[in-house]
Amino acid sequence: MGNTRVNFRLPENLVQKTDVAAEIMHKNRTEILKEALQEYLEDVEDDEKFKEAVIELYLDDQISFEVLKEFIGRQDAEAVKASKTLLDQGEEVAQELADL
Repeated sequence: MGNTRVNFRLPENLVQKTDVAAEIMHKNRTEILKEALQEYLEDVEDDEKFKEAVIELYLDDQISFEVLKEFIGRQDAEAVKASKTLLDQGEEVAQELADL
């Protein structure tokens, strides 16, 4: 997986704390921020409401299957994908019946 450059603003005190942590840990600012973000995402991914929201985004075609898989795992993502396929087919049948 490649890297993407991201530019954003942070409060000065957060930057200072990051720089101190980087100095102590013998890392650069980017590594500290990347690790902090990764830890945050790992924590939030364990939250059931968050997982449900990610699934809803997938069901509403707002995120791809690959993104879904990153958040909930391959096996669960496959189950959601199968359910979505059935739901989509059901909607098509309902529309066809409504058109009769």
